[in-house]
Amino acid sequence: NVIPTMGGKVLASLTDGGCQYLIAGARANVGMKAGRYMFETRILEVLPLPDAAGFGRKGAPASKAMMSVGFSTAGSPLVLGDSEEHVFFDTDGGFCVGKTRKPVCRKFFRDQTVGVLLNLDAKSENNNTISLFIDGVRACQPQALPEGLQGKTLFPHLAFRNVKVLTNWGPEPIKALPFKCRMLGAAADADAIKAKAPEGKDGKYEVVLPVGFPDEGTFEWLDSFLEQNPQYVELSDRKIIKWAASSGMFSGKGRGGSIDKPAFNYGMPGMDDNSIRIIIDSVAGLMPRNYVVMEVRQSLCEADRKEILKRFSAPCFKKVAHVVMGEPTADYKKVQHEKILKEKQAKSDAAWRAAKAEKRRKKETEKKAKQFAELRKKLEEEKKKKAEEARKKAEEAAAKKAAEAEKKKAEAEKKKDGEEKKEGEEKKEEEKKDEENKEDEKK
Repeated sequence: NVIPTMGGKVLASLTDGGCQYLIAGARANVGMKAGRYMFETRILEVLPLPDAAGFGRKGAPASKAMMSVGFSTAGSPLVLGDSEEHVFFDTDGGFCVGKTRKPVCRKFFRDQTVGVLLNLDAKSENNNTISLFIDGVRACQPQALPEGLQGKTLFPHLAFRNVKVLTNWGPEPIKALPFKCRMLGAAADADAIKAKAPEGKDGKYEVVLPVGFPDEGTFEWLDSFLEQNPQYVELSDRKIIKWAASSGMFSGKGRGGSIDKPAFNYGMPGMDDNSIRIIIDSVAGLMPRNYVVMEVRQSLCEADRKEILKRFSAPCFKKVAHVVMGEPTADYKKVQHEKILKEKQAKSDAAWRAAKAEKRRKKETEKKAKQFAELRKKLEEEKKKKAEEARKKAEEAAAKKAAEAEKKKAEAEKKKDGEEKKEGEEKKEEEKKDEENKEDEKK
């Protein structure tokens, strides 16, 4: 979905018939294996959308227009983020390795020159790093390349949607950096590798039309064929579904359909009405490539086969029918047996990991239960101890209070006895005085 113009310096994508939802990807044919070089990109134009409303619907991509810029290995998927062999920056300021993303800088927009510098210079302190510059100013610190990409030849890579992009490979940058850095277009021969473009045999490109029965291993054969022949491009509804998923789109409920004709339930015009397939079929015949046209039902019908082949009437194409029937070859059986064994092993490993996790969970549960029981016992013992201490304190307080009461009672009684004794003595004294007074009166 990339349309190169001006000698490949300006890239655009189709925006009709559902293509506006899909991410376009382009990889340079010159890769770096050493040195320190940069290239630049700039969003020249945000393209108008024939159906902008579709982006607000459920299952639509989160962003209307976007661009990601970075590096990848030769042969990796063209949509950045589909492989761990992708390392790139996105317009939202994120740094991504495959599907792992982290924010590292501010966003970049239309008319801003974005420079990407890859440092593979073994003598540099920033060896094996990638950096982003916006209008000649560093936007983030150098980001380390993952170990899986170190030592490999890396090619500049762009992925975009609904924008027109300018690329600059040199010899001079659009926006100079604070330090000197050569552009990738001026790289030394010892530091760069030029990848060979896929060419057809005897100047012709093959259009392979597999002929086989439904649900009889046709798509398994296709997977094996593409693995052995990566220069071929698959044309099928299955491939469109995968492309849509890579672009952030997911089909809704009621998927239905079959592997050959899966249901498109995106809820967006251009996708659900099969316009996207019509556009791809129309453009494929204009692009010289090696194709595998995977149409199981149509390949079995002579009239449908003729309609398919009409799209590839250009003299650069050679049409080949590949019959996928009968006894499979030993190589095919071997691949399928390995696949089945791998699936069984994966299930076995998953079951083992689940059992191990369950065992660990039970052990943790028992450990926590034991700790809880010990804590509960400790709390109960502390509670009993506190209750016993409180009881003793209460008894001591009660005994002290009783002793004080007895003491007060004894003192009160003693005081009372003393007062009564005093009163008795005072009474006797008065009586004595009265007698003395009477005797005095008699005298």
